[in-house]
Formats: sequence, C-alpha cells, structure tokens
Amino acid sequence: MAPIAVGDTIPEGTLSYFDENDQLQQVSVHSLAAGKKVIIFGVPGAFTPTCSLKHVPGYVEKAEELKSKGVAEVICISVNDPFVMKAWAKTFPENKHVKFLADGSATYTHALGLELNLSDKGLGVRSRRFAILVEDLKVKAANIESRGEFTCSNADDVLKAL
Repeated sequence: MAPIAVGDTIPEGTLSYFDENDQLQQVSVHSLAAGKKVIIFGVPGAFTPTCSLKHVPGYVEKAEELKSKGVAEVICISVNDPFVMKAWAKTFPENKHVKFLADGSATYTHALGLELNLSDKGLGVRSRRFAILVEDLKVKAANIESRGEFTCSNADDVLKAL
C-alpha cells in the first residue's frame, strides 16, 4: 500500500485514549479533523529515545505557535495500547495541547500506509515516523521519514508548511 500523500483524504479510523475522568474512550479521526486544520504525527513507539527526547518535546514546545497559525489539534499516534500512551503523556507535564492517541493494533497506521516492521528489533509492527498537515480531511503536507531517520517530521518542519 502506498503511503498517504499530499492531496489524499485521510482515512477514517478509531483511536483510543483515556479522558480526564480516566475513562477509556474511542475517537473517530474524522471527528477530530473534519472542518479543521490538524497535525497528525506518528512515532515508532512510546518511551523510545528519539520519540521521547526529540519528536514529542518539539511539538509540546511549539504547540502554542502551531495553534496561532490556525492548527486546531496536534495529535500524536503510536502503535501502543492506551495504557502506555496515558503513562507516556504523563512524562510531559508541561503539555497542554498534544493529544496522545493509541493505535494498539496498527489498524490506522496500516490505513495510512505507514506501518514499519520492526520485528527484527523485537518491536513487531510499528509506525513510521511522520507528520501530516491536514485541512478538512485533505493532506496538505506529508513529511514521512525513512527508517531510523528524524529529519523532516519535527514541529519546525510542519511550521514551515503552514
């Protein structure tokens, strides 16, 4: 399957998270993105070095600037269960805007064409590192990394696309 690209409509899908009352919830990706400008960025795994030390912190730090440019939602997805995503989100106490959503079975990641097989490293199927800028369900920018790289999907790269 070809990866999601500029001009494509993002696929519909359901992701999981814990709400402010600590209740497990499901959310439709289209409900988060319809009629809005959103950033969806994906990481290979919660608590992994590049994801935890570089990728997510950049979005947490730049969230206000992204919002000032009309971004309604900043969404981090990972092929982890919602319990892991909840625990990982707590490691960013300064975060006010990045939503951490779980794609536990990689179903949405597969629909995006962005799965990454890391079985050789004992991690199973994960997500490629990416950032997509979406306006009313249409992809306006798609920054998709090659395996092991972190060169084009950071918050500064997305800011340039705005």
